Amino acid sequence: MNNGDAPVRLIALDAIPDGGFAEVEAAIDGDAESLLLYREGVQVRAWLNICPHAGRRLDWSPGQFLKTKNGLLVCAAHGASFELVRGECVAGPCRGEALRAVPVMVRDGDVLVDPSP
Repeated sequence: MNNGDAPVRLIALDAIPDGGFAEVEAAIDGDAESLLLYREGVQVRAWLNICPHAGRRLDWSPGQFLKTKNGLLVCAAHGASFELVRGECVAGPCRGEALRAVPVMVRDGDVLVDPSP
């Protein structure tokens, strides 16, 4: 963490369904950003809620994300499909690109982010 900034609480872990998503707002590098959180058990991954193809949000409705039967996140705008380990686009118009990861941690039942990575 830079400048001694403390991690900031984003959401309670239990508020994210296991195998599901949540959308939260957070200040990243001083700018307010929409974040996409994905939970697997006690692990949470986070990315900016922006598709690399056209810069649009990934959710089809605020906080509502599409997930295929084989576990891919689908961008609601143009159908790009992303795997949920590294956020890499595996199908669609931005194949080979990736979502911008945001480091988060789980501590004492809360998901936290470093506001100034």
